[in-house]
Amino acid sequence: MRFLRGMTAGAVIGAVAGMLIMPQLSWNTRRRFGRSGRIIRNTAEDLMDSMKSWNK
Repeated sequence: MRFLRGMTAGAVIGAVAGMLIMPQLSWNTRRRFGRSGRIIRNTAEDLMDSMKSWNK
């Protein structure tokens, strides 16, 4: 569980750093990053739900 929390924290920190860089990127690139971020977030949430159900 700690590993997943660390991975999630790292992803959030990376996303924040990316957002600081984003204003310099084109609109299409920002849109692609946003889409990828949503996919990664949803995958991480699904993984956490699966891990929680395994613990029960």
